[in-house]
Amino acid sequence: MPASLAYPPLPPDDLKRVLTITQPDQDKNLPHIGLVGDTYTILLTGDQTAGRFCLIDMHVPPGGGPPPHRHDFEETFILLEGEIEATFRGKKTTVRARETINIPANAPHQFHNSSSEPVRLLCICSPAGQEKFFIEVGTPVATRTTPPPKPDPAKMAEFIAKAQALAPKYRTELLKKA
Repeated sequence: MPASLAYPPLPPDDLKRVLTITQPDQDKNLPHIGLVGDTYTILLTGDQTAGRFCLIDMHVPPGGGPPPHRHDFEETFILLEGEIEATFRGKKTTVRARETINIPANAPHQFHNSSSEPVRLLCICSPAGQEKFFIEVGTPVATRTTPPPKPDPAKMAEFIAKAQALAPKYRTELLKKA
């Protein structure tokens, strides 16, 4: 092969990085975060993946899901249980268990559980960082399925102001409902 077409060698194995196994229903050290009525369990952080991605186990009760937003990173959802209504650039699509969707960076989107059963999905954000936003703006809860406390109107206004103030730090924009 001509030298101009040679590929650089792979870097050496980083021995400081370790194998990670998560058990979201048993591991008491995993952060379970209540946010917008949903519960998000951080399975892998950017610190564990050298910033390449984060992995979040999402429990979304009936009626749950985030408001419209967009962010400067890829987001992939793998539905494990139930179905969601995903809105991507204004178009609604039903996504069911065993299906995967990818939201390109910067595209407006949201998802909503319009069924009568809870939904469980895995969310991969690449690069990592979204997990830090969830931890900073959300409320710690006891387990993967523990619902966050229902805020009164004053607490909800305080939460919205905090989320809007922190969103730019995490390359996120909260959008107005259509």
